[in-house]
Amino acid sequence: SLPPQGSLLYLDALGAAFPRALALRGTALLHWTPGCPRAPAGWPLPTLYCTPAAAGALPSRAAALRLQLLFALRQRALHVLEVGLAAELHDALVALRAEWPRLAQELALGRLSPQPGLPEEVRDQLQALLSPDAARAAELRAECARGFEGIVSRLWPQLEVVVVRTAQGVERLYCDSLCRADCLGLPFYCPFYQAAGALLGINLWPVEPAPRFLLCPDWAFCEFLPCLANKEPRTVLLDELWEGREYGLVVTAQPGEYRCRTGEVLKVTGFHKQCPVVEPVRRESQTLSVRGESIPEEQFCHSLCRTLRMWPGARLIDYVCVESSLLGDSSGPCAPHYEVFVELQGLRDLSEEQRYKLDQCLQEDFPVYKSFRFKGSIGPLRLHLVRPGSFTGLREALGSPVPMPRVLREEQLLRLIQASVIS
Repeated sequence: SLPPQGSLLYLDALGAAFPRALALRGTALLHWTPGCPRAPAGWPLPTLYCTPAAAGALPSRAAALRLQLLFALRQRALHVLEVGLAAELHDALVALRAEWPRLAQELALGRLSPQPGLPEEVRDQLQALLSPDAARAAELRAECARGFEGIVSRLWPQLEVVVVRTAQGVERLYCDSLCRADCLGLPFYCPFYQAAGALLGINLWPVEPAPRFLLCPDWAFCEFLPCLANKEPRTVLLDELWEGREYGLVVTAQPGEYRCRTGEVLKVTGFHKQCPVVEPVRRESQTLSVRGESIPEEQFCHSLCRTLRMWPGARLIDYVCVESSLLGDSSGPCAPHYEVFVELQGLRDLSEEQRYKLDQCLQEDFPVYKSFRFKGSIGPLRLHLVRPGSFTGLREALGSPVPMPRVLREEQLLRLIQASVIS
């Protein structure tokens, strides 16, 4: 849970940037918290929310997000849409595309339909909160019939901001994708920086597009390892940080807990009242390395997005990348290589020349990778397209509310995504 100071700083920053954001029942929540019924989001002001806590605590992720979406749709005068992960908003909007006629019927009748993953006692509890709203149902039908570009602003015309609790690294993929389509024109605000299970910083600048975080000295004990040090680095403390430099993060979250390297690399972008302001740069723990080349997931994602701009009409939904050793014999007889699984919108197939563009971009971006490719010790990258909705299903199968790894190392998850390959 958040320290009270963190909650209050967040509410103060949100209210200052968006004056109507703290309106009574003006915030809807889309976040799966399995088995943890509590006041939505754990803030000290639960009356902000129009979302019943029980809707997010269901054992089924898909059922939880669908019910939270239904209660959000009831509230036309919504000012804030809060999500745990941008992928949760994406998956809720996938459900909207598929089920809007049924959702409209439930709004019109004020009655929940039976659905998998919704226990009868919880259904009765949530049913008591509904009432028929034929006008809102008609509005939902009319807007969905027009298409889904900018649908979020059209369904909630008073919406001011989308609050995303986690948007670091490749989680930005979903934020960027939503900003270009469903949430056209809406600002995204990531208020908190967390690592090793501890809250470390707060974003006091909601209207800035790139999140940066003020590190709060009394929330956890933080140490920093200077990157690119000439000799074995020693850790430094908050008052020893330099603007413009990058540091690895070491955290002791609570007195008596283990001290650990988080694998997070932060860049100091400035200071606010003598406290450092940082921007997360990358995660050292998530790298691709079949021959010791160590390509960080964020930089691989950058190369993938650069490649995507060479495929006219394509929009990246999500991807995972695995090292070929995880596939065993099914990876073929060639040298160790990367296997990449992507879900695209706007393209049904890729030519061999288009598929090779990603390998080419990686060689341009990473000289070490290019050297290994030239020597033949790393084989050519293999790119696979998966069916639409594959990653939504994968998140449901993962059964966890935390971000899904893009560098995949679990054989069970790999088999699930392989079953979705279309080409």
